[in-house]
Amino acid sequence: MAPVEIQIDPKRVISEVDPRIYSGFTEHMGRCIYGGLYDPGSPLADPQTGFRKDVLEVIRSLRVPIVRYPGGNFVSSYRWQDGVGPRELRPRRPELAWLGEESNHFGTDEFMLWCKEAGAEPYICLNMGTGTLEDALGWVEYCNGTSNTYWANQRRKNGHPEPYKVKYWSLGNEGALPHLPSPWQVGQMTASDYAKTAFQWAKALKLLDPTIELVSCGEGGYTAWDGEVLNKLAPMIKYHSLHQYTTSTGDHMVNVTGPAGAEKGIEITKSLIDLARIQNSVEEEITICFDEWNVWDPQRAIGSEGAEEHYDLSDALAVACWLNVFIRKADVVKIACIAQSVNVISPLMTSPTGLYKQTTFHPLYLFANHMRGLSLSLSLHGSPTYNGRTRPAWIQHVCPPAMLDASAVLSEDGKEVRLALVNRDPEEGQEVVCRFAGVQVREEARVYEVWSSEGLGVRNDFGQEKVGVTQRTERVREGRLTVKKHSFTLVCFTLA
Repeated sequence: MAPVEIQIDPKRVISEVDPRIYSGFTEHMGRCIYGGLYDPGSPLADPQTGFRKDVLEVIRSLRVPIVRYPGGNFVSSYRWQDGVGPRELRPRRPELAWLGEESNHFGTDEFMLWCKEAGAEPYICLNMGTGTLEDALGWVEYCNGTSNTYWANQRRKNGHPEPYKVKYWSLGNEGALPHLPSPWQVGQMTASDYAKTAFQWAKALKLLDPTIELVSCGEGGYTAWDGEVLNKLAPMIKYHSLHQYTTSTGDHMVNVTGPAGAEKGIEITKSLIDLARIQNSVEEEITICFDEWNVWDPQRAIGSEGAEEHYDLSDALAVACWLNVFIRKADVVKIACIAQSVNVISPLMTSPTGLYKQTTFHPLYLFANHMRGLSLSLSLHGSPTYNGRTRPAWIQHVCPPAMLDASAVLSEDGKEVRLALVNRDPEEGQEVVCRFAGVQVREEARVYEVWSSEGLGVRNDFGQEKVGVTQRTERVREGRLTVKKHSFTLVCFTLA
């Protein structure tokens, strides 16, 4: 097989990589909150806060800048008022999204404290299902109010004299997704109805607190929903959200090519944003907040049963392909939140006695800690194109993905070019030749690799972390290197 040539020019900058693309998401679903990040009485939890100390340590290692809360579908029937004040007075409620019960023992104040402990900023999603504009205004006032007003005083009464200064607020969760056969979203609306309602909410919320940044509710980026919503809300918003999950359906290539559909959705949404700004004479920039993404097979990991995915090496490679997309689209994707942070379709799993890192943790860790700086435009030549089955099916016709998937950054200190390579091919390794324009690199490169000789189906478990990261120094003569079959490789070249 002929080598793939990758041309890299450190002067061809796409944009700065926004650290917020490495953000997280916590929802009142399954064991994400209770038994995950919050586990009072556990010997692994802080006796004062109830927060799992081992979970916090791992979250900090990912340098998570923002965490979205409290949903997700959960938020569309959530009364935030139930989750503040003395715990013994908080009502227990039926939970409609995942058909459980909510104790409300963990609420707004607990989440704000957890974010502080994790070193992350809070991002709140508002209830536009059963909730009212009055509820939303009250929540913003409770979090950010500084005046002598009711909800600001309630926060003070609850022991929190200083405002939380929550910057990010989402106008509901997901589009109504009217094309789906099941109207599962509580408070489902058409795009037109949502846009009209969200516009009025946005106007009132900005009157209460002009400093907040609002996120409009999107779909996948390639439906009529996004265009209609953006055209109405462009004067009011800072970000437009997209949600997508990819799934293996038992097929590795379907799994690792799924993010190509998300990339096309981002490209289309960028054009829709430009069109909405032109039509509404909006001078301020609007970017994408991809605040739910991951690998998830809802039949394998049922939402109402906790959605505890058990990820394999194929899923880890799919996550690396997702992150390559966000690097390549750094000019428009400024926030991205992996769903979710603990236990629920998560790279991190807990038990009463410990935790383990799933296969998907390792590419996320490498990207979050090394793929920062300036996103570079790549020219990739000679990689075979995958033309088989994809999900959605149109990927194979509209944007057929290459077997080798790549992104690159110039490091924050300007001393390294870092190249992220996913060889999707389940059978063949790939020779790669890197050509650098305008600069020279040293032959010795630092290499990180996620791979297993046991094959694509290998998984981690408690006490059995078979997939991790291997690190080595490799002499890369004339830019030539070999990437293994079904592997993720991060190569750090030092500029001479």
